[in-house]
Order: sequence, then structure tokens, then C-alpha cells
Amino acid sequence: MGCTRRVWMGLVLAGFAAGVAQAQSQQSAMSEFFKSHYEKHEYRIAMRDGVKLYTQVYTPIADKVEDKGPYPFLMTRTPYSCGSYDNPTVQPRVTSNMAMLKSGYILVCQDVRGRWESEGSWVEMTPPKDGKGIDESTDTFDSVDWLLKHVTGNNGNVGILGISYPGFYTAASIIDGHPAIKAASPQAPMINLLDGDDSYHGGAFMLSANHSFYAPFYRPQQNPLKVEPPNNFKFSTPDAYQYYLQMGTLAKLDSPEGGTNPLYHDQTIHNTYDEYWAARNMELHMQGVKAAVMFVGGWFDAEDLAGPVKGFHAVAKMSPEAAADTLVEGPWVHGGWSRGTGASLGDIRFGSDTSVFYAETIEAPFFAHYLKGAAWAPLPKAYTFETGSDVWKKYDAWPPRQAVSKMIYFQPGGGLAWTAPAAKTSRDEYVSDPAHPVPYLGYVSEADPPQRYMDDDQRFAATRPDVLVYETEPLTEDVTVVGPVKPRLKIASTGTDADFDVKLIDVYPADFEYPQTPNEGKHVLGAPPVVMGGYQMLVRGEPFRAKFRNSLAKPEALVPNKLTTVDFSMQDVNHTFLKGHRIMVQVQSSWFPLTDRNPNVFMDIAKAKPTDFKKATETVFHQADAASGVELMVMPK
Repeated sequence: MGCTRRVWMGLVLAGFAAGVAQAQSQQSAMSEFFKSHYEKHEYRIAMRDGVKLYTQVYTPIADKVEDKGPYPFLMTRTPYSCGSYDNPTVQPRVTSNMAMLKSGYILVCQDVRGRWESEGSWVEMTPPKDGKGIDESTDTFDSVDWLLKHVTGNNGNVGILGISYPGFYTAASIIDGHPAIKAASPQAPMINLLDGDDSYHGGAFMLSANHSFYAPFYRPQQNPLKVEPPNNFKFSTPDAYQYYLQMGTLAKLDSPEGGTNPLYHDQTIHNTYDEYWAARNMELHMQGVKAAVMFVGGWFDAEDLAGPVKGFHAVAKMSPEAAADTLVEGPWVHGGWSRGTGASLGDIRFGSDTSVFYAETIEAPFFAHYLKGAAWAPLPKAYTFETGSDVWKKYDAWPPRQAVSKMIYFQPGGGLAWTAPAAKTSRDEYVSDPAHPVPYLGYVSEADPPQRYMDDDQRFAATRPDVLVYETEPLTEDVTVVGPVKPRLKIASTGTDADFDVKLIDVYPADFEYPQTPNEGKHVLGAPPVVMGGYQMLVRGEPFRAKFRNSLAKPEALVPNKLTTVDFSMQDVNHTFLKGHRIMVQVQSSWFPLTDRNPNVFMDIAKAKPTDFKKATETVFHQADAASGVELMVMPK
């Protein structure tokens, strides 16, 4: 065991070293490109209240880029630092799309209010003021207005884009936005942190992702700031499962020993839909959008999977006057379309360089059309990559209008079928023990969740006694599923609260194997070479905390041993289960340390003590008068 571990560690370190060398080479090449193609300028732009925001502007050297001016602006606003302060040669942190950079844009990177070199006070996910005060929309408006008047050689058009937190700023910037903003692309934007984005899924706290973000990395700061201050927090072990189990409670993590800070503290104590989250729910504020908007996301984004879809629908509902409202989803991790080829994730391959296709065929033409007037073929309402079949699809609505809602039911004996169970009495039971939670990985990982878990093999979980498994017979024809996945459970618990984690899985045929070519991302610490025959690919998985079954704002205790309905909606998918594959659903009551542990007791989990965590027996019914299953939106043949 130890020898095997050392061998794999060597492979991991060798791969890491190669990756670092490649990144350094790319960084050097990009720096040389910008040194010869762009000129850098630094400004401090005054907002309407006098606060000055640090702004970098890179202007094209006309005889070096493909297009001849005047040029549109392409802007990103970030809390993570524009970097390269007082340095004329380092690349701007705006886009990595070389097709766009070579064509020529005036590139703008701005430190948002209260972060890094910008003045003012910073607030987590600034609540929109809807025209009644200073917010990210007004800061962008004032910045754009200044740029148009003071940067020569511009054509009067502005595009804005950003990934993750900068994706939020992009979305916030176009609310009642400056009329010069003609195109915007919020990419993996935070839209509703409590409901499906970084912080909470189904009422369960996304533990490892949030703690590993706030404790060692993202903290309050005293600005202006040019260099990251030292942070002495260190994890006591590289094994995240063991670390969080040993720490025991959220209260202990929200302490000096756990590396807490005010930002992390806010995430843990606001664990219901309260005023804190309502003010930050961007779904309620996407009005006055006039620009063409392209929301971009990845089907395997472990951080902001919900944001693109929620933002897309919010603009459609609140700003029908927007020049365009498009959703693009590919087989990507968080921001994966902006780096790498997008040809695979972990053990799963997608048959083409999807990120390259996106950059050249979708993103570059989108901005060129709306900012430069270039001719193009308009994007569909939804442009999505269909995993399983590995093809791009175009739809005039999302979810596609032709999709039909169908229930697939749990059956006695672990079956899964499109017909409701007929048994008069039928159920499965398992013991949920918070002291031995179900891991979300089959291998050792550090605290920051590896993005590849989103399509990882689930065979390690299927053999546990506290995981229920339901599976179809081999499919006789392809089944394509689109849109949200909706578990419909009939349950009972001996506790007063319980989690129900549901996973939709594609089971590969026993004789399946890829051609013998190297697969990027395959070698992971603790993960031996995988046998693809029988692979259980996670298509979508989501937790749900039963006390929120009627409302995220007003939790309600379970009545012990009482049959109860737990219905919820998981994130959207676009996946084809191919002929010969099987559809599987796994149900469990912990997913650790991806989510925090439920003590199986109705209480404020942020205040739980070690003695509050109790074993509970969970029951899932699959009988005629209490049928459990999953509602899927299935495309017609």
C-alpha cells in the first residue's frame, strides 16, 4: 500500500512539474505577445462619490494587430487583483482568447471597489441598489463613461466579461447598464450563492470548497494593496476527509484554529434564506439589461453550476428588451473553456477540443459582431454540448420545448424502470452514521475539491451499505436527458432531520474501453489506472437537506418514522445514455466533506456540538402508494 502510494505520488509530482513548466512557458509567450502588440496604461478613475478605482488599459499597436482601429473596449472587473502593478510587460487579466487578442481590442482590467489597488469599502457580492445608490452597476457606468472620454482610438462600444466572481461583476454591471455596453458575457457567474452556486446546495453547506477558499486564500484586506499578505493557515493533513472529520464541527472551523475570518463566518451563520441572501439574489435584479448577453457555463462546474442557467432565465424574464440572451454550456469544469483543450475530464473523453471550438466559433464571433459589426451567423437561444453522444446541439429554448417529462421509478430489488412499482409494501433502509460519512471521492484528495469529481467513477460508493443503488437493464435505445433533474422521494427517518444526496449515473457496458492513448488528468493521488468497463460516470449529483423540503427560509423538523415527501430540483444536464449503457441512481445521506455533515437532528448546524451528531435509519419507499423516483426531461426520438 505505501509503495503503491509513493509510486502514484511520483507520477502526480512529475505531472505537476510538467504542468508548471508548460504554464511558465505559456506565460512567457503571452508576455512577449503583449510587449510587442499592446501598450499598457494605468489610471485611477474617480467614481461619483469620489472613490478611485485602479484600472489597467492595454491599447493595441495598430500595425501589430489584425484589425485597424478604432477599437472597442473589452473589460473585466475583478476582486482577485489585476496584478502587474507598475509593470509594463505582463499580460492583462481580461481574456485568454488569442483569436480576440490578435484581432485587436482595448483591454481593460479593473480592481473593484475596496479590493487591491482600488479605494473604498468592499462588500461580499455587492447587493444591487436598483438605481437607488452606489453599486457595481454605477461603478461600471462611471468607469465606462470615463474610458470613452479619455482613452483615444475607441469606437464607442464596450464589451464586458468575466469568469466566476468576475462573472458576477459582469452580470451586476449590466443592470441598468451604460448604453455603450453592447455585449456582455457572464461566465460561471455567482447568481444565487444560497441556492446552487458556491455556498449552499439544497440547504447543505459546500464545506470543503468554501473552507479551503476562505481560510487559506480569500480574506478581508486593507487596500490599497499590491502584494498578497502572508497567511499562516495550514491544513494539518493533505487528506481532506480526515481533516474535516477530525475538526468535527462547523463551529470549530469557524474559530481561530479553523482559520476562520469574517467572510467565512458569514457563509456559515447565514444558513437559511434570510435578508443577507435575499439582497444578493441576482435573479431578482436583472432588469434594464440592453446589451447582448451570453451566459457561459460548464456541465461539470463544481462551483457555479447554477449561475449561468439562473442568469439566463432571469434576463429573459426581467429584461426582454436585451439585444440577445443566449446560454452556452460545454463539458467543462469551472472556467475550463478558457484554458486547456476541453477534450476530457478525468477518465471521460469528449471526442473533440471543445474549449478551442468555443473560443474560435462562439466567443470570438459574438464579441466581434456586437462590438465591431462583423458579419456572423447568430447564436441559437441555447448552444449546448451533449455529453454521452459528444456533439454540440442548438436549441431555440432551454430546456428544449420538445422535451417530455418522464418519471423513472425505483423498483424492489434495486431495479429502475419507467413504470411505477406495483408492490403493496416495498422499501429500502440504511443507517446514516455521521461518524462514518459517505465520501464523495474514491481516492485521497486535499481540501479544495478536484473538479474531476463531477464526472468521476462512483463504483467505490455503490458497494457501501449506506448507499442505495437502483439500476435499469441495459438500454435498447439511446435516452437523451435535458434540463433539470428532479428527485421525487417518499422517505421516513428515525431522526428529526436528514440529508438525501441523489446521484444520476451513466453505467458503461462491461466490455467498454477507450483506445489506448494517454488521457489527461487520469493520474490522481490515490487513484489507480481505471478499468472503463462498468464505469459509473456521475452525470449529476446534488444534496438536499430534508428540513428545507417546503422552504429554504423556514426549515421544518421531520416527524420521526413518518412517511414524508421530499421533492427537489437538481442542476440541469444535457446527456445521452447510449444504447447498451444503464441508467443508475444512487441515494445516500452524506457526501463528505463536499458537504457538511447533518447531525440527523433538527437544529442550527452551525452551532452543533460533537454530542449532537446521532445515527439515524433512513427509509426510501418504492411501493404503489408511495413511489420514489426521479423526474427527467427526455428528448423524443
